[in-house]
Amino acid sequence: MKYSHANRLGIFICHCGVNISSTVDIETVKKALTGYPGVSLITDHTYTCSNPGQDMIRNKIREEELDSVVIAACSPSLHENTFRKTLEEAGINPYKLEIANIREQCSWVHSDRKVATEKAISIIKAAVSKALLNEPLTPISVPVTRKALVVGGGIAGIQASLNIANSGYKVILVEKEPSIGGKMAQLSETFPTLDCSQCILTHRMVEVERHPNINLMVSSEVTRISGFVGNFEVTIRKKKTYVNAEKCNGCGICIEKCPRKTDSEFDRALSKRKVIYRPFPQAVPNIPVIDGEHCLYLLKGRCGVCRDVCGPGAIEFEQEERFVKEKVGAIVIATGYETFPIENIPEYGGGTIPDVIDGLAFERILSASGPTGGEIRRPSDGKVPKEVAFIQCVCSRDPEKYFSYCSKVCCMYTSKHAMLYKHRVKDGQPYVFYIDIRAGGKGYEEFYQRASEEDEVLYIRGKVSRLYREDGKIVVEGTDTLLQENVAVRVDMVVLATAIRPSQDVSRIAQLLKASVDENGFFTEAHPKLRPVESMTAGVFLAGCAQAPRDIPDTVSGASAAALMVCNLFASEELKHEPTIAGVDEDVCSGCGICIGVCPYEARELDREKRVATVNEVLCEGCGACTAACPSGAAVQRNFTDKQISSMIKAILA
Repeated sequence: MKYSHANRLGIFICHCGVNISSTVDIETVKKALTGYPGVSLITDHTYTCSNPGQDMIRNKIREEELDSVVIAACSPSLHENTFRKTLEEAGINPYKLEIANIREQCSWVHSDRKVATEKAISIIKAAVSKALLNEPLTPISVPVTRKALVVGGGIAGIQASLNIANSGYKVILVEKEPSIGGKMAQLSETFPTLDCSQCILTHRMVEVERHPNINLMVSSEVTRISGFVGNFEVTIRKKKTYVNAEKCNGCGICIEKCPRKTDSEFDRALSKRKVIYRPFPQAVPNIPVIDGEHCLYLLKGRCGVCRDVCGPGAIEFEQEERFVKEKVGAIVIATGYETFPIENIPEYGGGTIPDVIDGLAFERILSASGPTGGEIRRPSDGKVPKEVAFIQCVCSRDPEKYFSYCSKVCCMYTSKHAMLYKHRVKDGQPYVFYIDIRAGGKGYEEFYQRASEEDEVLYIRGKVSRLYREDGKIVVEGTDTLLQENVAVRVDMVVLATAIRPSQDVSRIAQLLKASVDENGFFTEAHPKLRPVESMTAGVFLAGCAQAPRDIPDTVSGASAAALMVCNLFASEELKHEPTIAGVDEDVCSGCGICIGVCPYEARELDREKRVATVNEVLCEGCGACTAACPSGAAVQRNFTDKQISSMIKAILA
């Protein structure tokens, strides 16, 4: 292919220390590309992303009067923006840049130096062919709505909301439960300091409710999300609670007089609650709600005692759900986690042996506000268990049957459970069955050592193979891999450290946001190292266990990081949107509408008068789905044209 003499393209090859140069022969690459059509300069540097490397690129651009650049280095997801800025400072349109990935796609996947070198030459030739046909583009300006949506009211959502609100921006905090607090509100103490969970959490919950910049919406769910970074439109469903929050004074007479009880979800079904209830004493907001699934009045038209005794007249059985629409500029996903249901673990007696419980249920037993007032008693008969087995890695690190990943917090909270059990049952004996101990946080190793040495917790290295009842006891069988012998422990209660799983809302929210999740159902970050709290959707940030299993310190720091990203986004009145969008050639478009149906971002519409497709450039993310689907070739992506792709293929095959 012939190129215009106006094109002056420079190739800059990066050694990346030895990441590239140890596999790719840089000198051979330079010789092969010397004199290649359109190339005016070819040089190399040990680290092109470094300050000296960027200075060299800027100087060469000016000296050689280059108007296009190819950087042969690592993935564009790492340093494309860095090099675009370098070109801009040197006076070249930043979209006249191409990155030839000769690290991840070449040097890292080859051991044969000759093969890797030949492949690197082909990759660079393809990048040159594309770069010479790139058009100078201008980013699209987007106005910003300086209001954030935080989905999830656990400690991650609370922390993110307070950080954003304290920076002066409005926040809508949406929580599906009647109170914020999440799983942290169910904990007794927190490791490794054994602070009271409620003492740490409650004042922040109250701060959220009282903050002038935070609109707290509990018993609510996000049902629709449209728009784009800086300009999202969300629809929030306000569920029926049958209590008017504006009239209720929180006196609690309705709860006291309610004659009907059902299992308490907050106490993991270890206690009963009234049908009109607060989830827990420190709930925020301190407004009761009616459980419509168990209320006699709502089911059969009988009772109505709560309405009769309510002085302010806050009980509204006729209440309907409402839908609220809000415009926001950024979204923080803090949907939290669930524990894998023990009913799905029959091999450990889950759901069949009443004294086999999970870690969260044991937290409620330990809690002063729990079903036993903090006294450790068996669920089956209320007796004090003299021997308790704590089993770690239940469904975690089990790729054959359950989940391959580590749930991260189980080693530490099991040590905490065993330690607190020993503190309260002085003559009791805790056993911990473990694969290995992962104590990676600050003070965690010392905490584990304290549990195993000072508190006489007996650690047995090995997985449990069988668990069954016999003569009023639970027999836990396994193999001690240190002693190389089988063990059988007869205990009164078993506590399972079950796998942390994504919240049930994750898949639904991911579909609304068109955000990606990993193979385990957690949200996927844009880059695990450089963009760890950004999702793959611009303007959507991740916090806490929505992304992966997290302990409280990591959750809080991640939520603060997500909040900082939101504040950075809100710092400007306008945002710059990528201009590499897919436009429409109206002369070719037949108005068939195929591209509209395949667009995942709802960026395309049909102009019924002109009978052509139109593009909302701000919504378009340049994914190319419409370009691939268009039967007439009218959908054309900027700087990814058919001509460019064809030129790249020819360069590789030549």
